[in-house]
Amino acid sequence: MSALDCLRCGACCTNPAENTREGFVDYVELRAGEPLLRRADLLKKYVVTNGDGDRHLRLDASGRCLALLGALGKSVRCAIYAQRPRGCRRVQAGDAECLQVRADRGIT
Repeated sequence: MSALDCLRCGACCTNPAENTREGFVDYVELRAGEPLLRRADLLKKYVVTNGDGDRHLRLDASGRCLALLGALGKSVRCAIYAQRPRGCRRVQAGDAECLQVRADRGIT
């Protein structure tokens, strides 16, 4: 397999098709101690609290993280990369989850 370029892809920054089919709109949960939670300016823009009081990264209507800048499959970057939550930090290029969301979004 050739090397996967995360700065071109961005598929992992979108709500997976499986979640969308089930109506699940909370994607990346923010837990206590997350760097992002210490930045009031970023909290307001990129974090949403669900009905259960859990905080998650805010998604747009298409299920894409608001912090993802650029065009999927072409050129992307994360506006909060240094403060990204644990869920984002554990993403591994080429693992099964990566390959699934790439396929869901039609990115080869």
